[in-house]
Amino acid sequence: MNNRLAKSGAPPSPRPVEQVRAAENYPVALRVLPARLRGHLHALYGYARYVDDLGDEPVAPGVDRLAALDAFEAELRDLYAGRLIHHPVLRGLAPTVVECRLPMEPLSRLIEANRVDQRVTRYATFAELLDYCKLSANPVGELVLRVLRQADAQSIAWSDQICTALQIVEHLQDIGEDHERGRIYLPTEELTRFGVAEAELAAATASPGLRSLVRMQAQRARLQIEAGRPLIGALHGWARVAVAGYLAGGLATLDALARADHDPLRRPVRPTRRRVLTHCAAAIGRRRR
Repeated sequence: MNNRLAKSGAPPSPRPVEQVRAAENYPVALRVLPARLRGHLHALYGYARYVDDLGDEPVAPGVDRLAALDAFEAELRDLYAGRLIHHPVLRGLAPTVVECRLPMEPLSRLIEANRVDQRVTRYATFAELLDYCKLSANPVGELVLRVLRQADAQSIAWSDQICTALQIVEHLQDIGEDHERGRIYLPTEELTRFGVAEAELAAATASPGLRSLVRMQAQRARLQIEAGRPLIGALHGWARVAVAGYLAGGLATLDALARADHDPLRRPVRPTRRRVLTHCAAAIGRRRR
């Protein structure tokens, strides 16, 4: 263990897959997928969630989050160097790294995204937010495609469109929660344009201006998902089913936002399973036609 961590406390323990799976919009490994493929996707998901927890979740008093992230990345490098590793998340990921030949770079980008979260709490423009999504969201799609053995340059480009949109959708869901943590993922220039003060993000319900901003962001995210939809048609076999599930989760969440009149503050906005399945079937069926 990194000495700095040993002196200051411990980072969060890995959460059970069942617990973190229930909190997400997107089916990480649909039950219809083969067990071995589900196992690889769950290992990848466990890694991504744990890195997020290092950056977000409560930890022991005095824990330096940047030190925790550095220590975890050092052990990730040990994994790729063939050295002995002890961390349970990385030990769970190791067979997937070997069998699916995952590169380290996208895994490292997820760690860097959480370093950014320790330094940056506001984004002036939408372009700056997109740059953040290149670290926090797009690597997940690339890694999923590599697990599915269908990661070419064009597929990754389409995946980036979808993953960025899914990240923005999650930001819209979590406006209040993020504000409590001192972070705002709505671009400052857009808050100003819609006349939304930061204090409004802590209200019990969204103001008309905030609802208009969320509606605009949601429409933009939907268009971005559609821009990445050709990925479904380019995939084959179980890969098509798996990725259609991710796309469907995003669209179903946008449907839930619309039903809530684009107010994510009044109550949690979550997609229904029925809408996810409807969008998933439509995505797969469109390709077949």
